[in-house]
Amino acid sequence: MPINLKGRSLLTLKDFTPLEINYLLDLSLDLKRKKRAGIRGDLLSGRNICLIFEKTSTRTRCAFETAVFDEGGNVTFLTNSQMGKKESIEDTAKVLGRYYDGIEYRGFSQSDVEALAKWSGVPVWNGLTDMYHPTQILADLLTIKEHVFKPLNKVKLAYVGDARNNMGNSLMIGAAKMGMSYAAVAPSSLFPAKDLVEECRQIGAATGGKILLTEDIAEGVKDADVIYTDVWVSMGEEDQFEERIRLLKPYQVNRAMMEMTGNGDTIFMHCLPAFHDQETSVAREVCKKYGLTEMEVTDEVFRSSRSVVFDEAENRLHTIKAAMVASLN
Repeated sequence: MPINLKGRSLLTLKDFTPLEINYLLDLSLDLKRKKRAGIRGDLLSGRNICLIFEKTSTRTRCAFETAVFDEGGNVTFLTNSQMGKKESIEDTAKVLGRYYDGIEYRGFSQSDVEALAKWSGVPVWNGLTDMYHPTQILADLLTIKEHVFKPLNKVKLAYVGDARNNMGNSLMIGAAKMGMSYAAVAPSSLFPAKDLVEECRQIGAATGGKILLTEDIAEGVKDADVIYTDVWVSMGEEDQFEERIRLLKPYQVNRAMMEMTGNGDTIFMHCLPAFHDQETSVAREVCKKYGLTEMEVTDEVFRSSRSVVFDEAENRLHTIKAAMVASLN
């Protein structure tokens, strides 16, 4: 069955079928091989892309910019616009849609990226909101395909930590779409929203995906092919460090947790940045205040042979490139 994603925005993977997601993953692999072969592309030649960033970024910005340049396009990095201040999102979108062939948005509100898609008339790609992070999930699925030697619908992924943040939400959606077994391992106060869980379970009823919410670490990680975690405090929540440390310290990913899977091939994943050592100012500040030298993952696990975090980070480039190429060709 042919797949045509021309003109489609990527706001959340809820909007995509399993076939469409697989198409994007296959296209990502093709583009990755081309990049590694040193072949300069032209699939975005003559295309102009606007990157709107209201939140800080390393991987998302660099991946979008490099992806566009690799395929012959041009980018504008926009951080100081009047959008939402002196000009409405609707008006801004209508202007940018006349200048650009596509828009990336990384910010706080999911309704903002949806408004850009509604009013701009061009494809819009969600580079992260407080609710969803779909481009990260494409990279995660590609990484799992490369490192777990079984079909996605046979994979168990255990997400450990703050299961109601944008990564917890988005991994659950991606897992349900691809028929995976997904365990959210977290304190009950950090479980994902009930309506989203029910929606994902309905998706899973059609794909074979299963959703488990549990506070029990042993139950959640048993037989896991992937243990995934994220920072305990998301951007904009920095005043909640003390409470999150109290809740999530027992859920730190360490050697003992990796061994609890009973699977010697379990891989470790993290969307980054990670607080695994004392090499950042924030980590040193947290250590000084709360006495923690490592947070969501130990340095031992982060640097171990089971960790695929830098392959995962590289795949942001290839999957973001695929999303843009598919939308604009």
